[in-house]
Amino acid sequence: MRFRLKYATAAAAGVLLLLWLFCLPRNLFEGISYSTVVTDRNGALLGARVADDGQWRFPSCDTLPEKFVKALVEFEDRTFFNHCGVSPRALIRATIQNIRNGRIVSGGSTLTMQVIRLSRQKPRTLWQKLVEICMATRLELRCTKEEILRLYAAHAPFGGNVVGIDAAMWRYLGSDRTELSWAEAVTLAVLQNAPSSIHLAKNRDLLLCKRNRLLARLHAKDEIDEENYALALEEPLIGEPYPMPQYAPHLVEWYDRKAHGQRTVTHIDRDLQRRMEEILVRWSRELRQKGIRDLAAIIVEVESGAPVAYCGNSDLSFDRDGKWVDIARSPRSSGSILKPLLYAAALEQGTILPNTLLPDVPTDFGGFAPKNFDGTYAGAIEADRALVLSLNVPNVYLLKEYGILRFVEMLRQAGLKTLSRPADEYGLSLILGGAEVRLVDILACYAKMAACYQNSARYPDFPLHDRVALYRTFEAMREVVRPDEMDWRRASSAQNIAWKTGTSYGSRDAWAIGLTPKYVIGVWAGNANGSGVADLTGARIAGPVLFELFGLLPECGWFEKPGDEEGMIRSVCSHSGYPAGRFCPETRTELLPKGAAECRICPYCRETAISLDGEHQVTDRSEPVRMECRFVLPPMMEYFYKPQHPEYRVLPSLKQSSGADPTDTMHFIYPTDGSVISLPRQLDGSPGSFVARIAHTNPSTELFWHLDNTYLGSTRDIHQMTIAPTNGVHSITVIDTSGVTLCVKIVVLRDALKRRCS
Repeated sequence: MRFRLKYATAAAAGVLLLLWLFCLPRNLFEGISYSTVVTDRNGALLGARVADDGQWRFPSCDTLPEKFVKALVEFEDRTFFNHCGVSPRALIRATIQNIRNGRIVSGGSTLTMQVIRLSRQKPRTLWQKLVEICMATRLELRCTKEEILRLYAAHAPFGGNVVGIDAAMWRYLGSDRTELSWAEAVTLAVLQNAPSSIHLAKNRDLLLCKRNRLLARLHAKDEIDEENYALALEEPLIGEPYPMPQYAPHLVEWYDRKAHGQRTVTHIDRDLQRRMEEILVRWSRELRQKGIRDLAAIIVEVESGAPVAYCGNSDLSFDRDGKWVDIARSPRSSGSILKPLLYAAALEQGTILPNTLLPDVPTDFGGFAPKNFDGTYAGAIEADRALVLSLNVPNVYLLKEYGILRFVEMLRQAGLKTLSRPADEYGLSLILGGAEVRLVDILACYAKMAACYQNSARYPDFPLHDRVALYRTFEAMREVVRPDEMDWRRASSAQNIAWKTGTSYGSRDAWAIGLTPKYVIGVWAGNANGSGVADLTGARIAGPVLFELFGLLPECGWFEKPGDEEGMIRSVCSHSGYPAGRFCPETRTELLPKGAAECRICPYCRETAISLDGEHQVTDRSEPVRMECRFVLPPMMEYFYKPQHPEYRVLPSLKQSSGADPTDTMHFIYPTDGSVISLPRQLDGSPGSFVARIAHTNPSTELFWHLDNTYLGSTRDIHQMTIAPTNGVHSITVIDTSGVTLCVKIVVLRDALKRRCS
């Protein structure tokens, strides 16, 4: 019998022990919602969003203000650091007080027990008190005293919809500083004791009295010296609650969706953020006068790859549709900001060299006829100059040469996540804004370019790594004319900045991207609803904002020039910029990307037979000739190139045409072979017409024009002819005095406009 009793007692004790061991949930406050809290790199609050239950309840922090801890322990639980979760002395004292008053006036709960009560939210009964005692002792075994204090401070109510010390400091002190005055610390310690009956808007005299009594107790224990005690008594009570900070509100909103109810430490520098927002608000108010309502900007640190300042849309004080649209994360037409990426990729793969001549002539790419912004053509222009001047036609030629599919895959690998369509759907217009990109993605891409240049192992999967190609890209971008048109090289205070602008079709998006070895800045301006503005261009609108933002940053040097071992030394044609061939009359050596080994030999220099008197080209090799190596452009390129390059030497005319290729002599500027031409009637009812143009290597020669079998006339010097063909298929034939013949076929659609309208 005694053995059974002992066994039953042991079993009961074991059950009780197991119940005690497992009485505490793994997460005490599971199911409780928290505010989304976003801080800068130093822990300073950028912004917060209320918890799902409408409370300002911040997630637990790692540290508590020392003065608040001392005041809290003195006010709530003087033996906190000495008991094991329960204070028998406090329970006895509370029981006596309750009996004397005939009602519950004290619970005798320790801070540990109060943590349990806050987590369970159960009615205050004797049974619940016993449960709290049991769970409190278990909590003391699991957590340190400091952890218990942090749990209590994070979940104690502080009046109104404010829960926890962190939220209370922001609402009542307007700060999250860890150094509180004694008056502030004691007020917060007293406030959480009875927040429903004593708070900042009610019973302030009683709150002041309780504060001063606690100050006196701390002074009596020598926690507060005489001078600080006197100052604390004179300090006024905390006033009206402060609003929560509103720095980088769009970024805070994004984290509220991405990390809802969590505390997120960003890489933002709050002081830099504040100064950037002030600049953007000022610019926003100025741009509104031009009908431009939205402005976004980001500053990214190259070393970390993270934003140090972020504005998704400026000036929320201005009431307008779309002000909460985070433009920095919204896909927008890229304009020309992808051109440096194409240039760098083409250099790295050996498609071009830095000074390779690209065609810049009127061209129709199967219905896509790009034009330069100013409507002019250079005939042929160096690839780096085409980037500096942001010319459309040469860059379209370059994309065609490089390959659309390869370029799209490169952009995706570089992190442009919005290019989701098949490559052929973008077509050649991709390089002129035919794709949508996000400011955050394009800035991350440029930041990786700068980071890879300084440490190629930093991003092993990034597609652009050749240091020579990247350096030449940055150098070309550095030559772009700045908004104030100053020569930055002569200004000692001007930073070295590589930058590029972009303007989308219809003047809907204005971009400016700039980079240094340490920072990348991106600016977007426009209207969130997609409406265009006549004066909206990247250079005029976004560019000035970009350079003012760079003024916020410390100056830094330029990218270190790559060494000879990082590329390849190769002979280059001085005229075409291609690798020199055996017929190139003038050459130079350059440090080139390693991919230059794949670049084709100069296609524009050739050996030509010239008559002894130098007056004619000769195709009949039975005639005495002298052979000359000459730089010769195709007729179309030559037509536009020659007026801008007086040093260019035109080949003499052919002496005889036998076996001559007509495209070596002349080229149709308009129309091209296979063109479909719509000719609506004029306003006066007369038939429509168009002007055909020819480029000839010898403009002074006479050209004879024919439409089908009908002779139209001849031209000299300026080779253009007005033609009014009938509906249908026609051929235009041109013959020069040497007998060289060129023919194109066209399709004419007369009254096309009338048919569309009817």
